[in-house]
Amino acid sequence: MNRSITHLFVLFTVLFAVLVGFTSRWTVFEAESLENQTANRRGILEEARIPRGTIFAADGTRLTRNIPRGSGKTRTYKRSYPTGNLFSHPVGYSFIDAGRAGIEKFRNRALVGKESEFGSVFQDLGVSDREGKDVRTTLDPAAQRTAVEALGGQPGSIVAMEPSTGRVRVMVSIPDFNPNEIPQRKNQLNSLEGSPLLNRATQGQSPPGSTFKVVTAAAALDSGKFTPDSVLDGASPRDVGGAPLSNAGGQSFGPITLTQALTNSVNTVWAQVGEQIGPATLLKYMQRFGFNADVPLDYPKDEIVPSGIYGEGGLVKADSGFDVGRVAIGQGGAEGQILVSSLQMAMVASAVGNGGVLMEPRLTDSIVSKDGRKEEIKPTRQSRVMSEETAGQLGEMMSQVVREGSGTAGALAGISVAGKTGTAQVENNAANQAWFIAFAPAEDPKMAVAVTVERTQGTGGEVAGPLAKQVLQQLLGDQAGG
Repeated sequence: MNRSITHLFVLFTVLFAVLVGFTSRWTVFEAESLENQTANRRGILEEARIPRGTIFAADGTRLTRNIPRGSGKTRTYKRSYPTGNLFSHPVGYSFIDAGRAGIEKFRNRALVGKESEFGSVFQDLGVSDREGKDVRTTLDPAAQRTAVEALGGQPGSIVAMEPSTGRVRVMVSIPDFNPNEIPQRKNQLNSLEGSPLLNRATQGQSPPGSTFKVVTAAAALDSGKFTPDSVLDGASPRDVGGAPLSNAGGQSFGPITLTQALTNSVNTVWAQVGEQIGPATLLKYMQRFGFNADVPLDYPKDEIVPSGIYGEGGLVKADSGFDVGRVAIGQGGAEGQILVSSLQMAMVASAVGNGGVLMEPRLTDSIVSKDGRKEEIKPTRQSRVMSEETAGQLGEMMSQVVREGSGTAGALAGISVAGKTGTAQVENNAANQAWFIAFAPAEDPKMAVAVTVERTQGTGGEVAGPLAKQVLQQLLGDQAGG
């Protein structure tokens, strides 16, 4: 009899444990993944009864508002966006019928006042009494507006971030959209030419052109295989990867240093550098810069596309099977082409400017509860890309580009700028993808920027350089002069 009771007790104990386990799986451990499923409408409907926390810009500008509907237990709240298109991509949207995107999606748990997965089990019982937390972002409205106006409706994107903290101050993607119109126009916007819902800053996949030579230079100098004074032959054309490669405009150089080759963006020299350091070394430094992986940004993962070498099967992570000479100059071949976002290239400039240390980019400065409790988002080091000495050498080489090379249009009055231009041919060589990356002041970097303009007839120096200058002027203020 005792044995039978024991067996029965064990059986009930096991069944109870299984019940607790499966219940906990959905209510605690996998609660967030369940909430984020597009088919799950219950959570969104319940959260419509909660006054969402406000999203603020860095200067306190209110980027979101709640519009109450109804009263008492039937009261719900609809989101509105007082700045319209200005922050459409970084802030995103949140609507019952259209779902969520951007910071609204990534910070949803805070914005609806959920303390944690465990606490939410009990909070959900009193959902009508809950209030959301406020999110203060790192975004600068004046600089954001300057970037939008600088692009002037041209398709492209601009990202500016602080090298020492990773704080993203500007994130612009054009075409943009008005988040207030999402409930009525989301399907239409999804089908429009130009893909206005695509965040080019985080999802863009464009050839970087010669801005990628900064990555190649970092690998060449830091590996000890080259110095800024190493001399190579800049003759053009030159056989690279079994096919002729020419310099811009067919210009041919004699023996020149790496500094001169970066200043004048000499393709044939940097292709040789790529071939001599080899694919394994180039890939190693690419990974240190954050290529071949999702950017660790506080932003939805489904709205981030890794930058890297793309072939037929997707990202190429092996140290063979691609034309390293052409990838080294920001192009590529049939086996794989380097494709990047403007956020990734802003990270490249930031790492050089921050003494070789790459900080994780972030859009959130702090999260504040209604009772005043504040959670500050601390700067986080992502990786050491190169030595401080290498970063100093490379920064001086980039300064030379702006002083007397292809990047003079990005120069500021009274303050030194370190930068690199890029011009990648697209659409069967019928148009250019124009680029400019930079940090300033060159001696004590406070800001890094990456600008790209799509389908233009001009070069990176002519088209993107002046845009970067405007954004840097706004962000650096009096330091930048007139």
